This record gives sequence, C-alpha cells and structure tokens, in this order.
Amino acid sequence: MNGTNEDRRLPLEMAAAIKPAGATTPATRPDAAAATGKTEGITAAGNSVSSGPNGAMISVRDLRKKIDEEEILRGVDLDVAVGETLVIIGRSGGGKSVLLKNLIGLMRPERGEIWIAGQNIIGMSERQLGSVRQKVGILFQSGALFDSMTVEDNIAFPLIEAGMRSPNAIRARVNEVLEVVELEGENVKMPESLSGGMRKRVGLARAIIRRPSCVLYDEPTSGLDPVVSDNINRLIRRLQHRFGMTSIVVTHDMKSATQVGDHIAYLHEGRIYFYGTPEELTRCQDPIIQDFLQGRSESTAR
Repeated sequence: MNGTNEDRRLPLEMAAAIKPAGATTPATRPDAAAATGKTEGITAAGNSVSSGPNGAMISVRDLRKKIDEEEILRGVDLDVAVGETLVIIGRSGGGKSVLLKNLIGLMRPERGEIWIAGQNIIGMSERQLGSVRQKVGILFQSGALFDSMTVEDNIAFPLIEAGMRSPNAIRARVNEVLEVVELEGENVKMPESLSGGMRKRVGLARAIIRRPSCVLYDEPTSGLDPVVSDNINRLIRRLQHRFGMTSIVVTHDMKSATQVGDHIAYLHEGRIYFYGTPEELTRCQDPIIQDFLQGRSESTAR
C-alpha cells in the first residue's frame, strides 16, 4: 500500500469513526416512553443484528446537546428499524450533523440515551465505543479521502487499522466494494483525478469495507449535479436492498430525501417536529413544514 506514515494520519473524526396524511401530525414521532428491550434481527447478507428499544437498530431518547451555551438538540427522540433508511432534514445550522456525531460518540450529549444495535453508548469509554463503531460506517460530506493515497489504499485503510495483513485478502475486499459502488478497475487512481461523484463513491466504499450493519450519510449529494446525485441515491437504495443495511441520511436535497427515505424526520428547533413517510410529508399542510418544503423564509411566508 502507498503513502507515508504521516499521510496515513486520520482526521480526528474519521479516526474515531473507523476505530477498534393529508396532514400527518407534525409532532408525530416514536414514543420516547417505550420500554427498553432487546431483540434480534438479520440482514440480507445473513448477519445477525441485535436491536434495542422497539426492535430498532438505532434508538435515540431525549437527546440534548449544547455547544457553548447554545442548546442545539433539545430532546430528540428517534427509532430507526433494522434495514430501514431514515432521512433527516432541517434548516442549516439546525443540528443535523451534530446529531450524527452524537450517534457515533464523536460528541457527548448532556442528557439522553443512544442505542446502537442493542447497546446504550452513553457513558462508554473510547475502547468500548470502538466495538460499536465497527457496526457503523460513515460517509463524510467531503468524502474525506487521503489525497496522497490511491483509491485502493484509501478504501483499505480501515481494514489495515483493524489488523488485516494479507495483501490478497485486502485487495479482494477492496475489489468487492469497488464493484458494489460501480468503480471496478479504479484501484490505482489518485483522488485528484476523481470527479466529485467518484470521490463520494470511494468514500462510501471505505465506509462499507468492514461490512457494517448501519451507514450514516452526511449530505451525500451535496455539490453534485442532478445526474450524479441520482446515481448516489440509487446506490444508497442498492446497499439497503442488497445487504439489508440500516441507513441515516442527512440532506437538504428534497428529491434525494423522497427517493431514498422509508421515513423522513424534520429536525426543527432541536426537536423532531415531523416524522412520517415521504408521501405523508408532501401532503402535510402544517405551515412550518410547508415553509421548509417551499423554501420560504418566515418573513416571506408571513
């Protein structure tokens, strides 16, 4: 594999993520008072997956997070079923990315519970979080590739960090995920020669190389043209159907949201204001929802 030791240093966030009705009621959301219990699920790939409250792959209960003195998350409640794709939408600066970072322990909340595959990660040490993070892949908004490493080396990095040493085994896994993201034969290319859509797909290949049960996507179609965005959306759906992966997608792209989401959650003022199917969202006549969907500012709408 190419690259110096310095090239292989991970950005802090990536290192932590890789390591060992017409009107649906806007306030509709999972019951935060549901009793905690664990069940077992199974993915399309045949892997057994533990689940937490309500049989969910991911459950969030009364999550609260401050940055400085500003309360960003003010009691978020969510359930994401095994094999489901949940899309989180909301205004810029509303806490969507903060929520994602809390889900994998990159940020610590002031209060609440986060259940991942049957384990409450709140209070876990970094070492304990390492085993949970193995079950969760993350696609960063920029792709977060190492510019001095080839496509193959970028994708292989999590395997090497996890202790895999066989070059043949590593290359076989890399080729497998390159086929999944439709980039066969691009192993030796450098990031600078890749288009924006290709960089996203390489980042996604790296996120799934360790065969996680869940993938988190931070603005996966940001900066891409409509055709490439459609390709990324189809890829997200393909991973869900082929491997039974649970997904959480943060996006501003409403076409993407309705195309990939089984359910959509609207994060507003630190809480889940709406939760429902894409069809329920488009039929919802609540003024706050309509302002967002139509791109109207409050001053314009009023």
